[in-house]
This record gives sequence, C-alpha cells and structure tokens, in this order.
Amino acid sequence: MNILHKLKSYREEEERLKWEGTFHDYLEIVKQQPEVAQTAHSRVYNMIKNAGITEENGEKVYHFFDEEIFGLEEAMEKLVEEYFHPAAKRLDVKKRILLLMGPVSGGKSTIVTLLKRGLETFTRTDEGAVYAIKGCPMHEDPLHLIPNHLREDFFKEYGIRIEGSLSPLNTMRLEQEYGGRIEDVMVERIVFSEDKRVGIGTFSPSDPKSQDIADLTGSIDFSTIAEYGSESDPRAYRFDGELNKANRGMMEFQEMLKCDEKFLWHLLSLTQEGNFKAGRFALISADELIVAHTNEAEYRTFISNKKNEALHSRIIVMPIPYNLKVSQEERIYEKMIKQSDIKDIHIAPHALKVAAKFSILTRLKKPKKQGIDLVKKMRIYDGENVEGFNQVNVEELKNEFPDEGLTGIDPRYVINRISSAIIRKEVKSINALDVLRSLKDGLDQHPSITQEDKENYLNYISVARKEYDEIAKREVQKAFVYSYEESAKTLMENYLDNVEAYCNNNKLKDPLTGEEMNPNEKLMRSIEEQIGISENAKKAFREEILIRISVYARKGKQFDYNSHERLREAIQKKLFADLKDVVKITTSSKTPDESQLKKINDVIARLIDEHGYNSISANELLQYVGSLLNR
Repeated sequence: MNILHKLKSYREEEERLKWEGTFHDYLEIVKQQPEVAQTAHSRVYNMIKNAGITEENGEKVYHFFDEEIFGLEEAMEKLVEEYFHPAAKRLDVKKRILLLMGPVSGGKSTIVTLLKRGLETFTRTDEGAVYAIKGCPMHEDPLHLIPNHLREDFFKEYGIRIEGSLSPLNTMRLEQEYGGRIEDVMVERIVFSEDKRVGIGTFSPSDPKSQDIADLTGSIDFSTIAEYGSESDPRAYRFDGELNKANRGMMEFQEMLKCDEKFLWHLLSLTQEGNFKAGRFALISADELIVAHTNEAEYRTFISNKKNEALHSRIIVMPIPYNLKVSQEERIYEKMIKQSDIKDIHIAPHALKVAAKFSILTRLKKPKKQGIDLVKKMRIYDGENVEGFNQVNVEELKNEFPDEGLTGIDPRYVINRISSAIIRKEVKSINALDVLRSLKDGLDQHPSITQEDKENYLNYISVARKEYDEIAKREVQKAFVYSYEESAKTLMENYLDNVEAYCNNNKLKDPLTGEEMNPNEKLMRSIEEQIGISENAKKAFREEILIRISVYARKGKQFDYNSHERLREAIQKKLFADLKDVVKITTSSKTPDESQLKKINDVIARLIDEHGYNSISANELLQYVGSLLNR
C-alpha cells in the first residue's frame, strides 16, 4: 500500500471516529459502554493494561512500555501498581502529582511521551472512546450536566459516580442555547491530540518575570468585554490555558521543580479537590493526570525548602533509575542508533555489548557479599547463571542498595562516543576496541564526573576490555571449528562418561573394540586444569558434577552444555587450547602459505555468514586475536 492509499485510509478512519448526538443519545452509549465515563487516571491504567501483562520471575511485565523502555520492569511495575492502578480505583492516590525522579537520559521523558502517544492512540479505539460537550474549549464531561441532587439517583441507575461541577461557560450555554433542557445538549466524540491541544497539555517553565499564569489557566479576552459587558462573563474568557486543554487527559509539567511558586500553587487545589481558580469565576473542575519529572539534586533542593511543604504531601515520587542489565542496555543503544544518521554504519558484533558492560559497571555498587565482585554481579543481574548464586541472591543484592542505578554513565554519552568513533575512523565499520577507545578519550570532556569517578571509569574500561578479549577469542574459536557446538557437546559427553566411571569405580567400553578401559585420567585432567582444579580437588569437583546431573534428572530436566558454568568454561578453554597453535600461526603469519590462506578465508567467510561481521570487522577481529595469542 503506497502513501496515497494510506492517506485515504487515514481520512476514512477520521470520518469513522466522528460522532455527535444529544445528551439523551449519549446516555444510551453510557448504558451500553460504561467505560466511556471513566476518569483520566482510569483511562491511563486501562490503556496500559490493554497492551498486555505477563509474569516473569515473579514480576509483572507491562508490555505497554516494551518498545521504548528497557530493563526497568521493576520500576514500571511499581509505577503501575502503586500509582495508576489505585488511582484508577478512585483511591486517594489520584489526588497526587506523579513525579518521576531519576538521572539524566534514564527514560523519564520517554515514559511521559509514551503515555501521551498512547492516549492519542487509545482514544481512537472503542475501549478508550471519550465524549465531551460539543463546543466546549475544555472538552468537558457531559455527565457534569446532571445536577448534584440527582447524582445519587444516577449512580443507582448507571453505577457511575460523577465528580466535578459544570463549568461557568457550559452553565451559561445550557440556559441560553438549550433553555435548560439538559437532554438536548449536544455531545461529540473527541480524540486526544497534543498537537491540537485536546486532552493533553504541556507546560515548560521560562523566565518567571515574563511568563504569565494565563499560560496555565487561560485569560480574559479584552476584545469581547465591550460586547458582553463584564470580565466575569464566561464568554469573555479564553479557556485556553494548559490546565484547561489537558482536562479529561494528561498534563505534563516539564522541569516542574524549576517553576515559579505562583504556578505551583494552582496544583494544590487541582490535585486535592479536582479544581482550579481562573479569572473571576468559581472554581473550575478538571479531571487530569498531572505528571512531572526531575533529577535527584533538584528534588532534594525542593523538599529542603519549607515553603514547599504543602506540595510535598501532594507528590508521589517514583524513582526511575538507569537500567542495570547488559542485554537491555544494548537494546537502548540499538534504538538510539536506529533513530540517528549512523544507522547505516556497520557496528561489529559485541561492540555495543562491551559498551553496555562498561556502562552497567559504572552504575553498580560494590556488593558486600563475600565471593562476588562487580563483574559477577553484572552477570547475575543480566540473568546469567553464576555458580553458587540463585534468584534469592539477586533479591539480596538489589536490597543492599535501594538507590543503585541513580548514578553512573548515561546512554547519551555512549552514543555520542560511538558517533565520535565513526567520524574519527572515517570508515563504514567500527568494532568494540574503537568504541572502548572513544569512551576512554571522552572522559576528559565529560562535564559532570569527578577525578575519582574518572579513575574508577578507566578501571571499568579495562575490565570491559578484558571481557571483550574473552569474547573475541571465543568468536574466532567458534569460527575455526566448523561445528563448534557439536565439538563442545561431544567433548563434554566424553568427559561426563569418564567422570561417571571414575566416581563409581567402573570401567568404560571402547565403542569400536568393546574392550574395557580405565577412565581416561589424562582427558579429565586436561579439562579440569583449564579452570584451576588441583589434583587434590579433582575428586570433589567430579562428585559435584554427578550430584548436579542427578538433581537435574530428578526434576525431569536435561543436563547439557550450559547447566554448569565452570564446566562450560573448562570445555571452552580446552577447545581453544587445542586450537591455540593453529589459530596463532594462521592469524599472525605475515606471509601465509596456501593452506593458511584458505583457512583464513574460510574463517572470515564463517564470521561474515554466521556471526554478523563484515569483511573489515572480521579481518580486524582475526588480527586482534592473533596479537592476543602472541603476547
């Protein structure tokens, strides 16, 4: 379908969404679809819920955030369960400002943008349909037309509670245009749009001396005073402030804590009572979710000011930390790269992973638990199996430092340095070493890190480099072995057969001759020595392997290559040790012979076809691994 057909479909959809009728007609819709009368908070919660919820490792995952927010499942669960859900149930939480607090580039603005775009889409669906009094600049809820003394009867008949009073303008219109006949008042369907200022408002502070409160609450239209005779005539007032336009939906306060006090006082009654003061009118009702975002330093300054105490109790603070999972950090970089002009540059496999490892290390706090360092902690957080640690340990580690993830390197810095590496190298391909080098060079220009931070970050770059060295060796190793996984599996099964025979004092049968043989001690030791298992410790290690196999069997699970981290590491190192001389000679030869050249070409072809490299990055990888092996 080309763009012209899509434009036609869009136009037809716009026409389909249009509806208008009398209040009498609207009540029929309410009877059939009570959800059209839901509150702003309820609408946001249902929007999130409708996108899908699953449970993973005992945590709820809200898929509404999937495409934009990575690695913050716990923070999103807390946001929904502790704010949106109770607010949707009309609990007192709905009378609070939602304040997202976290470090720069941590996803706060992205969450708000997701909510705004989500509402725009949701109000175009049947489940999220919104209706308003036609011609009302505040898109007022038609149910406000029902007088207070009849609302209890309405609740008994429809099961819907009505909150808020009819605005001054619609009170006048009801009398003058409809002669007081509520059932004849015209109602229309509206679709939220930030651009058209329907149901979504945004306020950003500027110079307090020049910014007018009218930006929030609307203003008198002086050109009409002569016509209507009074400033208190609602027809002489422009109900076009951000609080007016955000009614029924969502109001974003950008950098709320930087706002002048006079702007914040309006939020006191709006949050607590659901109304605000504008012009020479009675309080105007508004139903809207108020969300703001800030960093920790600004929040601490704000709460330390005694003058702001009235607002403190009307704010719910939701910490939005940095992501602490390497795999999710990679996704953040991939998303940012796709949105940039560097998306066509070839970024070698593992380059983003190594950058992510560096970033996560800067955000983690050194664990107190014995036998675990930052690298192990990083792996545990990312869901890797680390010998001797389980899910309980993950929770213990997280509980050690509730503020973990609020400091460290931000994703924008990494993307800036990747961009710098591309410009500096002036090629269409960059690798992990290029990225690490650029990350290191950029620390001198980073505006907010101390000398102590810089020293720690340089150390983390070294750790990330060592991590990459192991990755690079494994990549080349796999490429040299035509069927690496099969070779590793065969070697492991051979080892396990010998271990079982050794522990049970049994003999092995030669598969070809049928002759009985003693367990192959040389083979077992050649593998165990790769991970530093001493002669004295070999028996305990082998028995531990057998116990692990029996535990898996009892649970009906298959013990495989990934079931024991240290054994997997030993198998990998053994395979690489056997290949080391071949790889070393092949990769470092300045004048390779015909067989070496064929081997190099085969390996490069495999790196390109099966591992995601291009010819430049594959050659660079081989040269680097060759230099590592010659050290």
